[in-house]
Amino acid sequence: MATGITIYGCEPDEAVLFRRMAPRCGVTPTITESAVSEANAELARGNQCVSVGHKTRVTDSTLLALGRVGVRYISTRSVGFDHIDVEYAESLGITVGNIAYSPDSVADFTVMLMLMAVRDVRSVLRRADLHDYRLNAVRGRELRDLTIGVIGTGRIGVAVMDRLRGFGCGVLAHDSRPRNSADYVPLDELLRVSDIVTLHTPLNPGTHHLLDRDRIALMKPGAIVVNTGRGPIVDTKALVEALESGSLGGAALDVVEGEEGIFYTDCRARDIDSEALLRLRRMPNVLITPHTAYYTDHALSDTVENSLINCLSFANGGMQ
Repeated sequence: MATGITIYGCEPDEAVLFRRMAPRCGVTPTITESAVSEANAELARGNQCVSVGHKTRVTDSTLLALGRVGVRYISTRSVGFDHIDVEYAESLGITVGNIAYSPDSVADFTVMLMLMAVRDVRSVLRRADLHDYRLNAVRGRELRDLTIGVIGTGRIGVAVMDRLRGFGCGVLAHDSRPRNSADYVPLDELLRVSDIVTLHTPLNPGTHHLLDRDRIALMKPGAIVVNTGRGPIVDTKALVEALESGSLGGAALDVVEGEEGIFYTDCRARDIDSEALLRLRRMPNVLITPHTAYYTDHALSDTVENSLINCLSFANGGMQ
């Protein structure tokens, strides 16, 4: 008998893969483009498992509605859980699981942001768009001359370090649980000596505002912050102030605190209700991308496949 799964917030390219892969796995998919909500929880009736995206918060009332129609497992198509109250879900008898996908998508994007930041590519492209082809007044830097500090050495952090070795730069690491042969140092030391600090730690109560005003003050003058993890790992107000004062040299941010409702939305015809984001966008030494580091065809295939595997594993008793 096929296992059923309701897939919420399913984009067209995701739907193609779910329809192709699900029958091979013995899974019957119910697919909707709408994000999961209290109003459409009924679509999950008869299915113990649902899959949700990371772009919309799963409210407590939605969790309650899912529990009432018999959902016992939620697989989020993301590594992070910060859009779901996992403890509340568990109190309702609902298990929440995440998925793994190739770390290469985020690792590639992270190194690209580093290169763009040290070569001031944002200014170069903006001037070229206006047919101003003069060279920058300030020359760029080469990664081999820099020290990169990697905070968080899970799969993505390790993949970033693997790539950086090819550039010949110095690489330092910090993690609460060192797990490989990297050069691990205390966090304060990493901040003091790194020319670029890149963040790859999960977001949890212990890492919320990990890079706060005091830690930013420890960083080298002219240092660059790269964040492809989660926005709230950085105290955005403190980051803005450090950039505006000139104590930091720049930032490359694929995630920003308060991005919800802004990223993944066409905001050209409406006001953006985020003063911090607007201030960051005005700075020529800041790169902003809309939480897109993960967005590759390979990562999508991994995500769909592992969402189905999660569902089957739970249905077969492997996650209970």
